Amino acid sequence: MKLEQIEIPVTNPLLDDYLNGKSSLLSFFHYPNREESFSQRLKDLENHPIRRRQLVSIIRDFMEPLEISNKAEEHLRELEDQAVVIVGGQQSGLLTGPLYSVHKAISVILLAKEQRENLGVPVVPVFWIAGEDHDIDEINHTFTAVNGRLEKHIYGERSKKKTMASTTKLDVEITRKFINETFKQYGETAYTENLLAKIDAILLKSTTYTDFFVQIMNWLFKDEGLLFIDAANPKLREYESPYFEKLVQHAETIADVVTIREADLVEFGYGTPIGATKEAANLFYVKDGERFLLERHDGKFINHMANVQFTKSEMLELAKENPTCLSNNVVTRPLMQDMVFPVLAFIGGPGELAYWSTLKDAFETLEMKVPVFVPRMNMTIVDRQVQQILDELQISVADAIEGKTTTLKSSFENEVYDVSAKDAIEQTKQLLQTQYDGLQEHLSNSNVHLGKLVDKNLSIHESQLDFLMRKIEQEILLKYDVKIKKYRTIEDRILPGGGLQERTFNPFQFMNEYGEDLVKDMMALPFSMNGKHNAIFL
Repeated sequence: MKLEQIEIPVTNPLLDDYLNGKSSLLSFFHYPNREESFSQRLKDLENHPIRRRQLVSIIRDFMEPLEISNKAEEHLRELEDQAVVIVGGQQSGLLTGPLYSVHKAISVILLAKEQRENLGVPVVPVFWIAGEDHDIDEINHTFTAVNGRLEKHIYGERSKKKTMASTTKLDVEITRKFINETFKQYGETAYTENLLAKIDAILLKSTTYTDFFVQIMNWLFKDEGLLFIDAANPKLREYESPYFEKLVQHAETIADVVTIREADLVEFGYGTPIGATKEAANLFYVKDGERFLLERHDGKFINHMANVQFTKSEMLELAKENPTCLSNNVVTRPLMQDMVFPVLAFIGGPGELAYWSTLKDAFETLEMKVPVFVPRMNMTIVDRQVQQILDELQISVADAIEGKTTTLKSSFENEVYDVSAKDAIEQTKQLLQTQYDGLQEHLSNSNVHLGKLVDKNLSIHESQLDFLMRKIEQEILLKYDVKIKKYRTIEDRILPGGGLQERTFNPFQFMNEYGEDLVKDMMALPFSMNGKHNAIFL
C-alpha cells in the first residue's frame, strides 16, 4: 500500500474559499483555518465547564459492549483528567455507510495525534454517532458498480416511520441477505469467507442500526483508541439536561441570529444550507420512538403532525425532567457537542462546513465560540486492477478522479468508429429521400393519392438502415470491447456513477480484495492534512 497526494480542483466554492482563507469568509468563524488557531482555541477552553467524570462514565458505559481497547481506556482516563478532543461524526450507515465515514474517523484520529504533539497536551479522538437521525432511507443501502451502472442494495422495505437509527431494529436474516447480495457483486476472494464470518458475528451482537455501525467501526479503529458516543444514548440525553434548558431558553435568539447569518451567506453566493426560519425551535420532540421537528408560534413549541404543543415553561420542564424526549437538529447539534465536550476542533465535510458557517452568533448567544473547523481528508482507493489499467493506458489517477477517462473513452470510440460505413448509409438515405420525393411528385401529378403510404414505406427503409448502422457499431465496439471495458473499469471504481468513490462505496468493497487490515494499514500511511486529495494504491 502506498500514498500519493495529488492536487485536484475543489468544486465546492465555499470549501475552496475556506481552504484558501478568503477574507470575506473569516467573519463567519471565530478561528481562521490556520495552525495558530489551535493554540488560541486551547487557551479559550481553559474556562470551558465540563463535568468530566460523569461524561467519561457515560462513554465507558456506551463502549463497554465493544470491548474497550487499552488505547481507548487510556484516552478515557485522559479525558477524565484534562484532555481536549477532536470530534467528527456521521450517521449509522450499514457496513459503515459510504467510505467518507471511515475517512472522517481517520481524519479525527490523525488530527488528534498531530495536535497532541504540537500543543504538548492530551488530545483525544471522538466519533459522535448521529444515532438520533430518523431518515432511515439515507442509511439503509449501499452500492456496487456493474458495467458502468450503479446497483443499489437496500435493506428490507422503505421505512414508514421517522424512528431514530438508534431505536430502529435490524432483522438478522434480512440483514444477512443484504450483506450476502452485496458481497456477491464483489466476487469471491481469499478474504471473503473470514470477512463475512466477522460481520455476521457482529450482526448477532447488534439490535439496531447504531449497534451494527459502532461495532464495525470499533473493529476497524479500536487499535487507535477512537472513542464513540451516540447522540441518542439515554444517559447522554440525561447528562445534556441543563444544556437542553439553555437551548430552549435561547431558542428565539438562536433562530433569529442563524437566519440572519444564513442571509449573509446567501449574499456571498454560498446558498442556504439550512433554510433557517425565525420560527424554528431547532429541536425535535421524540414521541413513541419517532422524531418531530418543533416550531415556535405564539409563544408555544408546536408540531401539528405529532399533535403536540408546549409552552416555554413546559419545554423547560421537559428539558429538566425528561430530556430523553428532546433531540437536536442541524443547528443545535454543534452547540450541544461544544457544551458536552471540550472541543478543540471539529472535522467535517463540505455540507457540514456550510451549515457551521451560519452558527457563529448562535455560539456567542451561549457564550461559546465555534471550534476550529477542519475539513476532512478526501481519499480515493486505487485497487490493483485499476492501477494496472491506469499504467497501461497512461492515465494519471488525478485525471481519472477529474473524470477525464470518460473523454478518453469517447475519443477512442470515435477513433475506431467506421466513418465510411456511416457516410455510405447517410448517402443511401439521402438518395432514397431524393427518389421518394420524385415518386411523390409523379403520383401527385397522376392524381394517385398514396402520400401516407409512400412516407411510411420510406420510413421503413430508413429504420432498416438505422438498424444496420447500429449493428455495425455493435460489431465494432465488440471488436474493441477489451479496451473499452478497461476505460469503463476505471470509471466504475474511481468515479462510480460520475461521483467520488468515497460517497458511494463502503470499505468492504476493498477489504474483500486487500484483507481486514485495510484500515489499519491506511492509518500507517504518511498522511498530511494539507487539503490535497489522497490516492491510496493497494
